[in-house]
Amino acid sequence: MLYPIKFKPILKDVIWGGTRLRNVLGKANASDTCGESWEISAIQGKISVVDNGFLKGNNLQEIIEIYMGELLGDQIYEKYGLEFPLLIKFLDANDLLSIQVHPDDELAKERHNAYGKTEMWYIIATEENAKLISGFTKPISKEIYLEHFKNITLPEILNYENVKPGDVFFIPAGRVHAIGSGILLAEIQQTSDITYRIYDWGRLDKEGKGRELHTELAIDAIVYDDPERYRMEYELEKNQRVTVVDSPWFTTGIISFDEPVEKDFSFIDSFVIYMCTEGGAEIDYGESETVAINKGETVLVPASLNNISLLPREPTKLLEIYIK
Repeated sequence: MLYPIKFKPILKDVIWGGTRLRNVLGKANASDTCGESWEISAIQGKISVVDNGFLKGNNLQEIIEIYMGELLGDQIYEKYGLEFPLLIKFLDANDLLSIQVHPDDELAKERHNAYGKTEMWYIIATEENAKLISGFTKPISKEIYLEHFKNITLPEILNYENVKPGDVFFIPAGRVHAIGSGILLAEIQQTSDITYRIYDWGRLDKEGKGRELHTELAIDAIVYDDPERYRMEYELEKNQRVTVVDSPWFTTGIISFDEPVEKDFSFIDSFVIYMCTEGGAEIDYGESETVAINKGETVLVPASLNNISLLPREPTKLLEIYIK
């Protein structure tokens, strides 16, 4: 019988990384410049490996091959096959990330034979006055964008958002965006590693070189006239699930609870992912043992487990992610 599955985090050192993945989320092996913990990944060369139960040591692709719809949900397996459709991460930005944009499904298919990248961010912790970038201050034209790009004044037309823990941002493909310094967040996105970097704040590496920019590729990927900010408004309900993002690519809710919560997934035909951002709980799936989920951990609940109970050990907050 399948069970709630944990994977070994894939840790990535980056020039903008810091120490929060280790100090706040308990990633013991994270370095002082660790910026990303890939919790569940099907990206080639970075495929997640199971870290608990009888499947320990098998990678995500191998277990999809064996369990197919039982793991993913029949409709999801039919659509995506062996490629798990979501990439799940924790990110720690100790410095500004580059300004970037991702292509949509159509453009990514045409150029890279891959999926596009729509994503969302859930803010876990911030330093004072932390900000991120989401879109432009107002709808613009391609010509205005290129003029600012040429004059190195791009930051002047970008929309800056103040952020605090609990904030949620939906970032559709085509939205220019960047995470600011002093932000720890959970990122849920389509399985895609395609990023077009358009501005990197004049940063140089040890050899005095700037990172590669993808200027031409980005021009056709950017949505210039999008007026939305996509800061998601929601109100938590104690011991209840609240939906914060509902999109064709993924649906995400938040459960804030200090009492047992019963879950029935028989209506969704999808795997369910939990990311723990506060506290800790046990996942009871009807067997003699439970599976623990602690702050900074991620668990994949197979589609075949329709009924589970979430048993908090203390006040706990989980992100709950599935595909409709």
